Amino acid sequence: MPVDHLAHWRLAIVSRASLARTAAVAVLGFSVVACNETPEPDAYGNFESVEVIVSAQTSGQIQRFTPVEGVRLERGDVVALIDTTQLALERAQLVAQRAAVSARRAEVGEQLEVLRVQRDIAKRAYERAQRLHAQQAATTQQLDQAERDYRTLVAQIDALEAQRRSVTLDVAANQARVEQIADRLAKSSVANPASGSVLAVYARTGEVVQAGQPLYKIANLDTLDLRAYVTGDQLASIRLGGRVTVHVDRGGGELAAIQGTVTWVSSTAEFTPTPVQTRDERADLVYAVKIRVPNQDGALKIGMPGDVSFGAASADTVRTPVEERGR
Repeated sequence: MPVDHLAHWRLAIVSRASLARTAAVAVLGFSVVACNETPEPDAYGNFESVEVIVSAQTSGQIQRFTPVEGVRLERGDVVALIDTTQLALERAQLVAQRAAVSARRAEVGEQLEVLRVQRDIAKRAYERAQRLHAQQAATTQQLDQAERDYRTLVAQIDALEAQRRSVTLDVAANQARVEQIADRLAKSSVANPASGSVLAVYARTGEVVQAGQPLYKIANLDTLDLRAYVTGDQLASIRLGGRVTVHVDRGGGELAAIQGTVTWVSSTAEFTPTPVQTRDERADLVYAVKIRVPNQDGALKIGMPGDVSFGAASADTVRTPVEERGR
């Protein structure tokens, strides 16, 4: 190959390599610019859930307790049973007392019927004594005796009627106590109030608990709320029921975008919470918002941070409480 042709060929190879390097540098520069042009989030926050602390409603020893941390429970599941022996004995005693009081009321009723018959007879005798005394056919002593017999029976009837009313009240009070014991017996069986996963357990089988003592904590993790804080200038872009985008770090620098719904906007300004921003920004007044985010796969955890991009809100969504007051 001639020298001129060889030099030309080498120059072409060098030129192509330079062009390739230039193109690679250009592509890399574009990627960096594109990453640098990623819009900043509108707000930052952490995920939280609606937690329910289930407590004992009666006192006694726990005979059975099934909640375990991390296990899902359905609403209505019987998760604990508190000893009911003493309650059952107390209820049996009250039932016996109720039967005795009811029998006493029936006995008073029968006595009243007898006294009413005697009263009617004594009344007729008293009226006859009055007629005979008016005709001077009966002495004053006989009239007084007939009157005394009649009025004594009337007084006895009044006393028995008062006694029957008292016994009736005793029956009602006893019945109320029986129903109260029955309610405590029913509450000795603890039913799970809401579907969700057990977050913490505070009791064990065999422990003695008091009424109101916490047993376990549960939360529905199928959906979580992202609590974030925004400034007053950002309220115009937020609508109740509006759709927003929540970004969550999946690890390795990968961000997952999840669609959420604004469910609550605070109507009162507050100072920026300490863990959220820097010391200078903590003095700024902000508004808390909650964004409901689906979590069917369980990837989101309580306390996990997230970023929010509000974007444009739809026109048919509800205004925030702050805007309603300003209208």
